Amino acid sequence: MYREQKKYEEYAYVLDYLPHGRPGAPRSSHSATGVIQLIGEDYFTLLEATPRRDAEYNIRDRIFVGKGDRALVGHILGRVNYDELTSAAKAELLFVIEEIVKNKEKRFVEFVNNSQPLTPRMHSLELIPGIGKRLMFQIIDLRERYPFESFDDLKERANLTDPVKLISRRVLKELSEEEKYYIFTRPA
Repeated sequence: MYREQKKYEEYAYVLDYLPHGRPGAPRSSHSATGVIQLIGEDYFTLLEATPRRDAEYNIRDRIFVGKGDRALVGHILGRVNYDELTSAAKAELLFVIEEIVKNKEKRFVEFVNNSQPLTPRMHSLELIPGIGKRLMFQIIDLRERYPFESFDDLKERANLTDPVKLISRRVLKELSEEEKYYIFTRPA
């Protein structure tokens, strides 16, 4: 019988560090050591973890959270949803998402080059803010001639104002709102 492989984040970015745990949360063994709020770089998973003693954390640091020896993270407490993030973490979220999108440019350009229709009337490109029917048809026509190679190529050939910002806004929308289609994240 086929079982879907669990998908884990290998690396994540620090959104907020709460040295005394989440405010208002009952005091437990992990809240005594603090909590780190993170966003994963592969699936944009929002996570909470316990910090290692004597480790230092800076907002927007990229740290290893995968299986094995984690130098900065003691234990992954689990996934959290957008509403459970602190206001400081929410304030950092869009900036960190933009950094991830820039660093994973090839992945998102491949999405634009290979995206398919979701329904007979809607294409997955249309889920990205700023891309309507006319621009979607233009992108499809241009990518059929030859695939896009970079965000700069998308800006030049398709007249897409700022692909990083547009894709980042879509990721943030998937994380913060109830959506029918998830193209970049996994629903919590």
